[in-house]
Amino acid sequence: QVQLAESGGGLVQAGGSLRLSCAASGGSFSSYGMGWFRQPPGKEREFVAGISGNSRRTDFSDSVKGRFTISRDTAKNTMYLQMNTLKPEDTAKYLCAATLGDYGRARWDYQYWGRGTQVTVSS
Repeated sequence: QVQLAESGGGLVQAGGSLRLSCAASGGSFSSYGMGWFRQPPGKEREFVAGISGNSRRTDFSDSVKGRFTISRDTAKNTMYLQMNTLKPEDTAKYLCAATLGDYGRARWDYQYWGRGTQVTVSS
């Protein structure tokens, strides 16, 4: 069973950048498809980005495409989300997730979740 822990959130001005990290332990990192989700206050959790176990395939929601990139470092058992040109509407708790299968866009595609890290973008 894999455990996930996010870090790197914080307060940033609109137009700024942040890099989130998701450290994984307890499993074979490259065997898991992984994803980032976010949950704005009072709203449902939504897909942000996904990456395959071998990093060859990535996927992004339309709202972040062109601004965010996703990557993973097998040697460090860590996944990253580089967020550029941040907007106030990006404000949310960001959660990483892992699945024994291929990554997907739905919450139920994932078996393992971190607790999240808060990102707040001021205007």
